[in-house]
Amino acid sequence: MQYLTPSSSGINLKSLIRSKIQSHLVVPSRLVIKCAYRFESSNAAANTGTINTNGAPSTYNAGHVGASRADWQSSCAILASKVVSQQQDTEMSGGAGNITAVNGHTMIDLDLVAINDNQPKPLTITDLSPAPMHGAQLRVAYQGVPGAYSEAAAGKAYPKCEAIPCDQFEVAFQAVELWIADRAVLPVENSLGGSIHRNYDLLLRHRLHIVGEVQLPVHHCLLALPGVRKEYLTRVISHPQALAQCELTLTKLGLNVAREAVDDTAGAAEYIAANNLRDTAAIASARAADLYGLQILAEGIQDDSSNVTRFVMLAREPIIPRTDRPFKTSIVFAHHEGTSVLFKVLSAFAFRNISLTKIESRPHRNRPIRVVDDANVGTAKHFEYMFYVDFEASMADVRAQNALAEVQEFTSFLRVLGSYPMDMTPWCPSRED
Repeated sequence: MQYLTPSSSGINLKSLIRSKIQSHLVVPSRLVIKCAYRFESSNAAANTGTINTNGAPSTYNAGHVGASRADWQSSCAILASKVVSQQQDTEMSGGAGNITAVNGHTMIDLDLVAINDNQPKPLTITDLSPAPMHGAQLRVAYQGVPGAYSEAAAGKAYPKCEAIPCDQFEVAFQAVELWIADRAVLPVENSLGGSIHRNYDLLLRHRLHIVGEVQLPVHHCLLALPGVRKEYLTRVISHPQALAQCELTLTKLGLNVAREAVDDTAGAAEYIAANNLRDTAAIASARAADLYGLQILAEGIQDDSSNVTRFVMLAREPIIPRTDRPFKTSIVFAHHEGTSVLFKVLSAFAFRNISLTKIESRPHRNRPIRVVDDANVGTAKHFEYMFYVDFEASMADVRAQNALAEVQEFTSFLRVLGSYPMDMTPWCPSRED
């Protein structure tokens, strides 16, 4: 591929494109556009991104294409729109003589290649643009199988999304990082079972941003194969938290059976259906019963009707915080002297009347964190505990900015996990939810 740079001799981009096209014996039915950017910097070769055949960038370094990634997307969008009009002109005139260069983009090289229509479509600017906003067609990763509560949370967060099941929480994180999914919806807290610690640890390990939250009422059902009666059961299987949340109700139902933990609730229903287990019941959702052909032996078997799970929505890029609606901000911090700094950090929020909605401490021994400065220079440090805090304020709020500035003075490590709209939707503990 050739690179075009401004020169005193004045390269005629229009003539070059015309000569390339006329060199082909057959006029191509479709044009594939390959964009390459050349900079005067000696590091230009290291700044370009590569795209895998599955449409996911394998190497991406934002901020080095033009002035920013937005400039790169804008340039590609202009280029793509010009090519469409050029292709139409070519078909109408029976040749390629009407194709013109893109004005003002002398650092773009066009490589026009004839391809067959049955080949995979080339990557477009749409594939690399930021994902659509709330409610649009998104690919949303969740942990579990169809029928899981996480799938229902993904549907509540993005009603028209394409839900992508993942067998592990970490796989859902990686699906977003590798551009296989646009969002991930993962549980972080249950009103009865408490925090899902695994996901808090993964939030620190990965570089995704919290862009929203959704609270989902949990409505447990006892499921079994058609024709199976409760007195025939010898065991009940489900997620450990689901079993704990239904312990008292199972006893009241007279089920003196073994409890066995599995990875997720819908997975338990799928397992019973796949293996035709007539002595086993599952605790799962009513949707799982519909998907796997099971009957509902009992509904609403959770011990507490106010059983709610909070999920967070994760994305590759943060959203712009606002002040026109209630926002929540999540942070994580640590100090090399242990927990002695906690009181000072909390006072920074109390002094500004900022309400905390959650505080979680996680031991972090023998797992170093690389702490860097503004120049991305730093060393690995060990912290005894990591503290996760959620507070009711937007990062666009001056109070929140001043509070975090003060927190930064007291801590050795501070990271904002996300500033996002609060879920204010009302709910009631019914099957329809």
